[in-house]
Amino acid sequence: MRRFSLSSMLIVAFLLCLPAIAGAQEEKQTTFVYATYFECDTSRQEIVDEIVKFVWAPAYDAAVEVETISSWGWLAHHTGGKWRRLFYYSAPSLDALMDAPDAISPGIQKANPGAGQIFGEICNAHEDYIWQVATGSAGAGFIAQERGKVGMSVYFHCDMSQEDRADEIVEEFLAPIYNSHIEQGNITSWGWLKHYVGGKWRRAATFTAPDVKSLLAGRNAIFADVNAKAEAASDEFGEICGSHQDYIWNIVHETP
Repeated sequence: MRRFSLSSMLIVAFLLCLPAIAGAQEEKQTTFVYATYFECDTSRQEIVDEIVKFVWAPAYDAAVEVETISSWGWLAHHTGGKWRRLFYYSAPSLDALMDAPDAISPGIQKANPGAGQIFGEICNAHEDYIWQVATGSAGAGFIAQERGKVGMSVYFHCDMSQEDRADEIVEEFLAPIYNSHIEQGNITSWGWLKHYVGGKWRRAATFTAPDVKSLLAGRNAIFADVNAKAEAASDEFGEICGSHQDYIWNIVHETP
């Protein structure tokens, strides 16, 4: 009669569990976001808004409909730095994110070949980022079921050797506070993004609300709650991500 050692039995048990482990890994999804931040001629930037509305929007809406991309949006500068417009689209994988321009851009160019030149003349400098969604009110997705008409983005410069700890602080200490303020109606949605490709900003926090005054009031309420309930965690976060840049955006268009 063949005898099995304890180690052999453990190996067999592990191998039997592999399909279940693989299945669990496959079920864990994330969202990638391609974001382009434009510097534009402020005297003509409304023309670019019209190009996006009448030329880009039909193509990107169609791409969401057939699930080439998950979502897209166009945001206009309200308060902040040099970026005047923000275009983004999201997809459930990095491959899908990279394939999207080849599927969408040729149709836009064919439909209105002159629009791209006008757009480039008005917004003639930009920065590209690829963000990975870490957490938020939409979970691993990017667009919550309900979002406000204005948004705030806080872009953080972090110590790369400790930024994973910053993510842990957000999930463990700050996320419950953010979610409680959604329940109270102080903000409409929030998200936490991780740098994948791009410039110096390593993390981004996003919040939305119905209007700018509500957004700022919600921000102040969150700050007060963080100071009262998670001051030590907030201080640790500040040591890791020691500088930031705030932007307030008018959300001009989002699909869905």
